Amino acid sequence: MSANFSQYNAGRIFLGRLNGGEDIIHAVEDFCKKNTIKFAAFSVTGAVSLFTIGVFDQKQQVHVTSRHEFFSEIICCTGNIILHGENAYVQAQIILADQLGKTSGGRLFSDTLLFAGELQLMELMGPPASREYDQASGRMLWVINKLKK
Repeated sequence: MSANFSQYNAGRIFLGRLNGGEDIIHAVEDFCKKNTIKFAAFSVTGAVSLFTIGVFDQKQQVHVTSRHEFFSEIICCTGNIILHGENAYVQAQIILADQLGKTSGGRLFSDTLLFAGELQLMELMGPPASREYDQASGRMLWVINKLKK
């Protein structure tokens, strides 16, 4: 299997606070829409009061989700944004720890409500990218459109 890569350059870089009570995915999507960001990588730090995570079941080819309502620290939350039609589409993974240090993680889903959070976002400049259904894995994977030389 051949890899499909393309080079990107950093565009604008944003650092900021997210509002408590906001859903992480909706907050990042709204920020991208307001700032006309089409393609980016991001991370979120902080804590949540409620979270929804999923793990991909390879046999059924679906995410199996679970929702948890207790305060947790965000250990790591990284993701990317691409345009899906006219709208920003966020895909992210998250690892959280409870007060005893027990961790949970997986694909980030709504509703995941921030207690407090910070966003670090880097706009990516280069050929457009999209996601397509990959028959072999059952997942939506990047399609990198290479620039013509």
